[in-house]
Amino acid sequence: MSKLTGWWKKRSSAGKVELYTRWSFHAFVLIEIVSFGLVAVASSKENDTPRAVALAALGVVVAHSVLVGFLSSRALDAVCGRRERPVRLAVVTTAATAAAVLLFLFLRRFGSLDESVAPGLVVGVTCFGCGSLVLAVEKVQHMKYVPLVAAAGSAATVAALGLPLGEIVGYFVAVLVAGVFLAFTCGFSGWLLRTVYELDHAREVQAQLAVAEERLRFGRDLHDVMGRNLAVIALKSELAVQLARRERPEAVDQMIEVQRIARESQREVRDVVRGYREADLSVELEGARGVLSAAGMDCRVEYATAGRQLPGEVQSALGWVVREATTNVLRHGDARTCLIRLAAPADSDTVTLLVENDGVPETPAGMPGSGLAGLRERLAAVDGTLLAGPAEGGRFRLRADVPLDARRVEVRA
Repeated sequence: MSKLTGWWKKRSSAGKVELYTRWSFHAFVLIEIVSFGLVAVASSKENDTPRAVALAALGVVVAHSVLVGFLSSRALDAVCGRRERPVRLAVVTTAATAAAVLLFLFLRRFGSLDESVAPGLVVGVTCFGCGSLVLAVEKVQHMKYVPLVAAAGSAATVAALGLPLGEIVGYFVAVLVAGVFLAFTCGFSGWLLRTVYELDHAREVQAQLAVAEERLRFGRDLHDVMGRNLAVIALKSELAVQLARRERPEAVDQMIEVQRIARESQREVRDVVRGYREADLSVELEGARGVLSAAGMDCRVEYATAGRQLPGEVQSALGWVVREATTNVLRHGDARTCLIRLAAPADSDTVTLLVENDGVPETPAGMPGSGLAGLRERLAAVDGTLLAGPAEGGRFRLRADVPLDARRVEVRA
């Protein structure tokens, strides 16, 4: 069963919305053929429409529905940003729709098409044509003119053919109502798809900005530490060279000072790198809750440490696990719920961190990426282990276990 549904679960939210939207428009092709073309053929036995004319009308409807479906597919590509808007195809579809309407009304005027069949054919090709054309229109304010032009054009054609006033009004109202409905439906679908992709792109940009911000912070801290010290070292080294050329004994004192500053710089750089590498567990847990909640997920964080204060190196290792797991949930899954549980029972000498979500990662099970490999290296430094893979119910689970040294664990007062 998982193999049958995996193609759907592995898609992102934007991919699922796009797939659903595309198949909806593909279904419109069949709906137009069945609802209008086949109905015209079936009803020809009960009215004065010749069989050949009904079959010809069916052929026109089939050709028009295929053209409309093709335009909708190209227009959706444009909505997703994969190609330019199909302007030429939209012009061809408009001309084909107008020609089909003119043909049906002409047949209606000269008695080849029964008056009970013609309205359905005209309204059918017009409203589905309006829906596809709305997708191809770039500006929303221009979409409202599509059904208005279609209704006015149909009514004008009916009037030009000399049909009764009642039919003129009837065609105008029917085409307008059906066209507005299809135009609104298709326009809303295109807007929704575009919005979902924009949100998906914004989430990716947000993750990239977070990484860039962290790099800038590290570069800024390193510059603040090393910039001044290197300037002093360069100045004192130059002074020591000048003094040495003059055989002055103060040159030794200057080089001793340079040596002291260099050692101090080494210590400060180690402090910066250590602060960058260490992750505070409580801060990471709250940060994960905030980030995942902001992404629209139902994130639950649970603590159960039995009042014990975990060692600093254990907190740092588990903090990195939380950070990497949160990143994976955001980037590689399509989760709606996420559970983060930190447990260190009083009767156990092991602390367990569990991160479980209902999204399916893009990377197949058994093929861990560099992020998981890095986490295993960090956990190995504290004798910890990491397990990651699919769980029951279509969920993905990441579990980290770290043994606790009783001599180093503090009990909170």
